[in-house]
Amino acid sequence: MKLTTKVSQLNRVGEVLARRLKHLGIETVEDLLFYYPFRYEDFSQSEQIKKLKEGEQVTVRGKVELIANKRSPRKGKIITEAVVADDADRLRVVWFGQPFIAKTIHVGDTVFLSGKVSRDMFGLVMKSPSYEKEKKLAKQHLEDISSQQKDGDIEQTHTGRLVPIYSLTAGITQKQLRFLISQVISLSSTLEEWLPVEILEGADLIPIQDAVKAIHFPEDRTDLQQAKKRLKFDELFILQLRAEMIRQSIKREEAPKLVFQETLIKEFVQRLPFTLTNAQKIATWEILQDIQKSEPMNRLLEGDVGSGKTVVAAMCLYNAVLNGYQGVLMAPTEILAKQHFESIVSLLGEACAVALLTGSETGNCQPKADPPRAEKLEIGEKTKKGKRAELLKFVKNGTANIIVGTHALLVDEVKFKQLGLVIVDEQHRFGVEQRKTIREKSGVGGMTPHFLSMTATPIPRSFALTLYGDLDLSIINQMPANRKPIQTRLVDPHQREKAYGFIRSQVKEGRQVFVICPLISKEQGTRNKEQDVEPSRLLSLQDERKTVMEEYEKLKNHVFPDLRVGYLHGKMKSAEKDVMMKQFAAGEIDILVSTSVVEVGVNIPNASVMMIEGAERFGLAQLHQFRGRVGRSEYQSYCFLFTESQSDSSRGRLEFFEKTLDGFKLAEYDLNTRGPGEVYGTSQSGLMNFRLASMKDTAIIKLARDTARGIDFEKYPLLKEKVKEWEGRVHLE
Repeated sequence: MKLTTKVSQLNRVGEVLARRLKHLGIETVEDLLFYYPFRYEDFSQSEQIKKLKEGEQVTVRGKVELIANKRSPRKGKIITEAVVADDADRLRVVWFGQPFIAKTIHVGDTVFLSGKVSRDMFGLVMKSPSYEKEKKLAKQHLEDISSQQKDGDIEQTHTGRLVPIYSLTAGITQKQLRFLISQVISLSSTLEEWLPVEILEGADLIPIQDAVKAIHFPEDRTDLQQAKKRLKFDELFILQLRAEMIRQSIKREEAPKLVFQETLIKEFVQRLPFTLTNAQKIATWEILQDIQKSEPMNRLLEGDVGSGKTVVAAMCLYNAVLNGYQGVLMAPTEILAKQHFESIVSLLGEACAVALLTGSETGNCQPKADPPRAEKLEIGEKTKKGKRAELLKFVKNGTANIIVGTHALLVDEVKFKQLGLVIVDEQHRFGVEQRKTIREKSGVGGMTPHFLSMTATPIPRSFALTLYGDLDLSIINQMPANRKPIQTRLVDPHQREKAYGFIRSQVKEGRQVFVICPLISKEQGTRNKEQDVEPSRLLSLQDERKTVMEEYEKLKNHVFPDLRVGYLHGKMKSAEKDVMMKQFAAGEIDILVSTSVVEVGVNIPNASVMMIEGAERFGLAQLHQFRGRVGRSEYQSYCFLFTESQSDSSRGRLEFFEKTLDGFKLAEYDLNTRGPGEVYGTSQSGLMNFRLASMKDTAIIKLARDTARGIDFEKYPLLKEKVKEWEGRVHLE
């Protein structure tokens, strides 16, 4: 048997069981070894029968004096009864509906029994315990415990030890899985150690072979803790190694030095109709310092919803232009790209020529005077080839100083004259291939432009440093002074009409309202309604449209027939979405019913109410993004949460959200209760699917980061190979 042996070849594995194991991602012996338990039952200490007490969860060891099946007189079910004795006393044991036990365990066998002790009219009894016959070891085996450990034999698998508990699928039992793993656990000794001896010793880690054996069948708590530390370190170290490889690769590249144009930047800041927060000033200064260096900046700018990241981006882009270079601002969606375009034009339109380029629309600001004056040219969805060609010419010859767009900017036909700074919004993992593409387009003799990623999704510092270890981090954690805190309310069902009345009063005062619908498909309707899920990951556009349209019809025809109600969903064409958003922005729509397409980037300062249906179906990070669509002006704003859930955990999360406005605190809470995959979605799932590690492992995170920093990959080629193998497995690009 080898690590590559198919599990279908193992003892007691037929076609059906092999299929079920495949559902768990287990196809080979190696998969089985790396399928870790998620918790343990401590049955390591056996108790004397005479000391047992009702209600205890214990393990006893004794000899079977009697065992037999009988039929229950009430329901006709088979009951297996046994009497087990140790040196001091006897205990009755009962199993229900498992007649085969009487053929497995015989009088005279010594057994371990683990379960809860209860009492009936006949005295103490153990009902339906886990059971296991004591294995009779060879004499030589008993004399040499160390050889037993070396051979990988496990004396007791299901009782009398720290018993592993695994995640299962239908048709597989804990006993089956433990039995299969016990068959192959000796092969853990054949696993290849990939960490150098210096790292093992420096980080005080046990070998991988010992760790895998101990994670399944630990001798004691210390054994288990050592195994967990090693295997968690491996998961976190891979991420840090990859980050270090990227960091070292970037340091070998050359970027243009964008000198801080102090006088003109200060004049720009003085012209702003608001005062920058200290956090904005610090973040801007960190970026401006970075882009003065000859090595490319690689930084992540985090800012809570509405904290003012765009003006920071504008200042940095302006500084690039003042140095004679072009700047790019890339967004994930056309809605967000247009939003940024409008913002940059309003901030820099007098000083720079700004262009918009997306998949379906282009617009540009052509310089008409000296200094350049911006005049926006908007072109519809079916842009004429001539107009598009004209814009591409402006980009290529440097007439366009700042280019705002989607990933349409990466296509072959887009060329730059000399690109100095690239800002990517809401895509922290700007891939290696995309960097290469931009570098080849930059038009600056092989130089790499500086890179800045921005996100409005709060990511706790420890998590950001783990997930994006190659990025330097700037955080804007202050809100502009004129913003009033958004009042958030979890609305009881019987208060719905009152909430509707309040919304009507807000509209009468001239304000506008967002209504967010959960995305619920027929498939999800069959699931547990109390389960906290983010259905947007599973929904078809047809279901999405139906949900929005049903809510739209209800509000338009029954609740607010006298108000102007519009709708927005993912199935609409880009031009239709644009028209709807323009009408809403112009105040021609009072209430906009939408899916999560408004989650990021939509800026309607006049909107003062965010109403969220099925709030339990969204993560707190996503709810926080929704809430951030209001409260963007001097008007007092409100967020109403509606839920049908009676789940304590769901309501607990929503109550925490109700009283917490800090996005970073919300993210910490969500990470601890739901995990990274659910909080931040599936786009980074390959990076975040830890088997054992979590963001609570702060000491191991620091250990992994410190160990990876400055490592010599030429000296340790196996580490480089391991990272490449891992990258291929999680499909990063």
